[in-house]
Amino acid sequence: MEKIIIIGIGGGTASGKTTLAHNLVRDSGLNATTLVKLDDYYRNRSELSFEERKKLNYDTPDAFDVPLVIAHLNALKRGESIACPSYDFANHIRKGTTRKLDPKPVIIIEGIMALAIPEVRAMIDFKIFVDTPADVRLLRRIHRDIHERGRTLEEVAEQYLTTVRPMHDLHVEPSKIYADIIVPEGGYNQVALDLLVGHVQKIIHHHEK
Repeated sequence: MEKIIIIGIGGGTASGKTTLAHNLVRDSGLNATTLVKLDDYYRNRSELSFEERKKLNYDTPDAFDVPLVIAHLNALKRGESIACPSYDFANHIRKGTTRKLDPKPVIIIEGIMALAIPEVRAMIDFKIFVDTPADVRLLRRIHRDIHERGRTLEEVAEQYLTTVRPMHDLHVEPSKIYADIIVPEGGYNQVALDLLVGHVQKIIHHHEK
């Protein structure tokens, strides 16, 4: 089997990483790409109460089940399917269900810590950092967390001030230096998307030779 390429997309919260990843999958072809969301790999802290889980710092590398991420990326690179976990953001706990992900010529992994966790970064062949202004990211996060994750405005504000912003400055922003390409505005940057799709298609063409 030809070498499977891993593309990593990192960047701040609500920067447009997921939009870029989904658009890249859509425009490159569903049969050519597999999308792995790092958010699905938050550590399962079911031994804690809901109130205790609410207080955890979810914006640090330690919040992720890194050994499982690495094991699954290695399995995909070997051409094996994986049972990807699913995460319940409203209750801060891993769901009991999994999703089957099959290996494809290009594996895309996206998440705030994709370039910040050394073990994950070491497995990535092509690194992308999505760079979006902090005020835009905050507005997007407020909308997402209230409408999609069942949070109140007060909860979003408290989490942003206590962990999201300081951890972004400590972990996420410094990971920009590892990027092969920096994309302003993520999936909303059509020029960058077209260039990335062209790059993926070259990888797929080489894979099919």
